[in-house]
Amino acid sequence: MSSLFLRTLREDPADAEVPSHKLLVRAGYVRRVAPGVYSWLPLGLKVLRNIERVVREEMDAIGAQEIQFPALLPREPYEATGRWTEYGPNLFRLRDRKGNDYLLGPTHEELFTLAVKGEYSSYKDYPVILYQIQAKYRDEERPRAGILRGREFLMKDSYSFDLSDEGLAESYARHRAAYIKIFDRLGLRYVIVSATSGAMGGSASEEFLAESETGEDTFVRSPESDYAANVEAVVTPVPPAQPVADKPSAQVHHTPDTPTIESLVAFLNGAGLGREFAAADTLKNVLVKIRQPGSADWELLGVGVPGDREVDMKRLEASLAPAEVALLEEADFAANPFLVKGYIGPGSLTANGVRYLVDPRIVTGTAWVTGADKPDHHVVDLVAGRDFTPDGTIEAAEVRHGDPSPDGCGTLEAARGIEIGHIFQLGRKYADAFALDALGPDAKPVRITMGSYGIGVSRLVAAIAEQSHDEFGLVWPRSVAPFDVHVVIAGKNEEITAGGEQLVRELDAAGLRVLLDDRKVSPGVKFADAELLGVPTIVVVGRGLANGLVEVKDRATGERSEIPRATAVAHLTRECVTVF
Repeated sequence: MSSLFLRTLREDPADAEVPSHKLLVRAGYVRRVAPGVYSWLPLGLKVLRNIERVVREEMDAIGAQEIQFPALLPREPYEATGRWTEYGPNLFRLRDRKGNDYLLGPTHEELFTLAVKGEYSSYKDYPVILYQIQAKYRDEERPRAGILRGREFLMKDSYSFDLSDEGLAESYARHRAAYIKIFDRLGLRYVIVSATSGAMGGSASEEFLAESETGEDTFVRSPESDYAANVEAVVTPVPPAQPVADKPSAQVHHTPDTPTIESLVAFLNGAGLGREFAAADTLKNVLVKIRQPGSADWELLGVGVPGDREVDMKRLEASLAPAEVALLEEADFAANPFLVKGYIGPGSLTANGVRYLVDPRIVTGTAWVTGADKPDHHVVDLVAGRDFTPDGTIEAAEVRHGDPSPDGCGTLEAARGIEIGHIFQLGRKYADAFALDALGPDAKPVRITMGSYGIGVSRLVAAIAEQSHDEFGLVWPRSVAPFDVHVVIAGKNEEITAGGEQLVRELDAAGLRVLLDDRKVSPGVKFADAELLGVPTIVVVGRGLANGLVEVKDRATGERSEIPRATAVAHLTRECVTVF
């Protein structure tokens, strides 16, 4: 450590919010260069490379072959698939000195497809799986949490190319099994959830989420079954339609000063209408505007949800992808005077040609309290299928703890996680864009079908740190730790120093990766840094050496024991051998 390029910090960085960000910076694993951009220092790079090795070994084990594409990419392939515009402001775009458009690759579906098209032409060449581990770039509006959500990050992306849907299903299953082995080897607690495919397109999508309270992804699961899904992928159970004939007529009521659901419910319950109202009896209509990729024009869209729920923008955006979605501004209301803020109902939307989509729970025969399209007025008992007919349904309402599970088994519980992997069946979206065909045995072209499989390699460093730390510092699993053993020389006399150095030489000869703290600082500083750095086994060579003993501490459990120096190498070799 006297020559290791390392400086530990005693204070958390000012911009750090989550444990992994605080500890990786304090322990000298990474350093911030710009918002969302980090340098990897020697210890951090060792952890990163260990994760890469595990990923490579399991990808190679399923027959995948590693290649490497550039990060700087021409515009044309992304223009061909529409993603030059679909990615919107998240794409880093630039021009060379000749005025040609380029981008920094966010994902490489286009390049993988073109590479296979350029090399393979016969059905005999398939199936094939290619992968790379390479830097990706996305212009995050609000990069946060250190390396958990950055603008530059390391990713393993692989793609399968098959002649049939059955072949794709097999490639998907092989990747899924490989991912389970990878995350198990990395010592992670994770769940596999149903997901959406986003800008990549495709179907049969699943995410691997590392369980963590600091995660940005909310997922739900049923304790009574194996159902688990990202909230964007939850499909709302649709209640049965109700009869219309027995419903009372719709009545408009003067409801002064009731622009919110809470104020409306309070007013109705004090108006003597003969029944109690709850927020769930109201129909909340939220107006947004959407813009399709490549279009300059915005389209108004009305979204109706039960009044006891908020619109979840992530679910809404997932349902409308790849369109851009934004809430209305004051200028939009001014330009559309039929939109009465706080009192919008289905009537004015239909009359003015605004598309109106509703939550799946708003079925025929359900009666609602909603806006009457004029200030201080609401309509009571507006019945779906009788008084208004929406243009369709949309998954946009928030998913809550206690909602019925879509598989019919129990109710949902909510948790948070960090996305560490995503697998999905792309199908023929990119093969169609580039006419990727193989000549079949009958000399007729067969359109190739693809799968896409990603792992956030650099994000895994932070995800593991989020799950593996305590109040003193990092606690690395052996499979990713920068060293096997951290030897601390806790004494100033020559015998202790020489004894520690000799132990390190023997451990090194036994094949262990050893970090030696030989600095001329106090034992307290050394012990604090050993806890902070998180190497799984700490060995203290101190005064006990005079009695033929050294102290061994298990960083994960905190257990300490004194062992004979004579058998220390054999003991530590047994303890520290990692089965990769």
